[in-house]
Amino acid sequence: MNRFDVIIIGSGPGGMAAAYDLAAEGKKVAVVEADLWGGTCPNRGCDPKKVLYGAVEARDNVLQLKNNGFDAAPEINWGNLMAFKETFTQKVPVEQKSGLASAGIQTITGFACFKDKHTITVENKDYQSERFILATGQRSAILDIPGKEHFGTSTDFLNMKELPEKIVFVGGGYISLELANIASSSGSEVHLLHHNERPLKGFDETLTEALIENLKLRGIHFHFNESAESITKQGEQVEITLTTQGTMIADRVFCATGRIPNVEGLNLEKIGVAFTHKGITVNEQLQTTVETIYALGDCMEKTQPKLTPVSSFEGSYLAKLLSGKTQAAIQYPALPTIIFSSPKLAQVGLTDKITLENEKYKVQDLDLSQWFSYKHINEPLVKAKIITEKSTGLLVGATVLGNEADQLINMFTLMINQKLPAEKINEMIMLYPTVSSDLSYLY
Repeated sequence: MNRFDVIIIGSGPGGMAAAYDLAAEGKKVAVVEADLWGGTCPNRGCDPKKVLYGAVEARDNVLQLKNNGFDAAPEINWGNLMAFKETFTQKVPVEQKSGLASAGIQTITGFACFKDKHTITVENKDYQSERFILATGQRSAILDIPGKEHFGTSTDFLNMKELPEKIVFVGGGYISLELANIASSSGSEVHLLHHNERPLKGFDETLTEALIENLKLRGIHFHFNESAESITKQGEQVEITLTTQGTMIADRVFCATGRIPNVEGLNLEKIGVAFTHKGITVNEQLQTTVETIYALGDCMEKTQPKLTPVSSFEGSYLAKLLSGKTQAAIQYPALPTIIFSSPKLAQVGLTDKITLENEKYKVQDLDLSQWFSYKHINEPLVKAKIITEKSTGLLVGATVLGNEADQLINMFTLMINQKLPAEKINEMIMLYPTVSSDLSYLY
């Protein structure tokens, strides 16, 4: 019988963070993986998407300066770009697995199934552990409609060798918008269907509307209050029957209507681990309803955004908890989120409508397009919403729409988490001209 202090099921960033930290504390650790070592993010998620987006971002920067230093913007060569993406993703599983082995962490390949609260079975072999961490992630949800087998997922999109002439995306979340922007910027005719009039419902409504209008100008066709009723194959293309009873012909159709936790096949019901369609139920220490089993990341039911750095944060927390370095409940800092679109839309802190209407907060809506930091590169759309607490003057929330939104939101995240007052910001000298040098005028 193979016995361990901790067995982690899932080798994504959260599981990896826990594994390395626990091994560093002298724990005997094993990681089980049934698919690609390294998980979704580096293999078929945020990392390959960011490689593709990098080309879009570079093209956008030149496009802004068309007739102001450049005669024309370059076209994206999809085949070359995908080959470049493969240079990152192809080596991930081998590197991730060998990294664990080098740290003295045992790797176990196969599907895990719980036999009892201290035992799992993988490929007909039993493994025992004092504690388990579930880090199984999530996968694309597929609309249950006739012809659903013709849907592609984000994974399929990120593996396309050739760019289709016409693509339809179903869903109005961040994945759909990010991939739609990449496809449109690379030369596809892109249509996006969303079942209501409010895409990106977790983001500021006004700035979301500004983003959507800009994406329309870039050529993306939005169809609100619309969705797919059925899909049929028509030769090499697909015909999509719409809720309005119209039809649409496309080369590919992708479903991006959300993601669902990977909990099936673990035998969680038998051993008493509670879960819902949103994920595994945990307490304030990320412990499930079985005292020997914990969960982290995207397979967990939580209100925090299901993002890679959040999973890694949870992994490091559980390593401290299970090695006895803390017994405190997990405390999340202010968490930034972003849509890598054209331009980027990012936010952090208090941003919901109820908060903004509270009299204790001051809300500033700023158009930054005429500020030199943006004007010198002819950036046409840059907006910010800054929320401060009136009694203290402290920054409590911000949303930014612009090419440098990620950099600015990272600065705002630091300021919120460190509770930096305006006078402290004004005492700092930043490189000029940069987005950081504008902080004292924003806050």
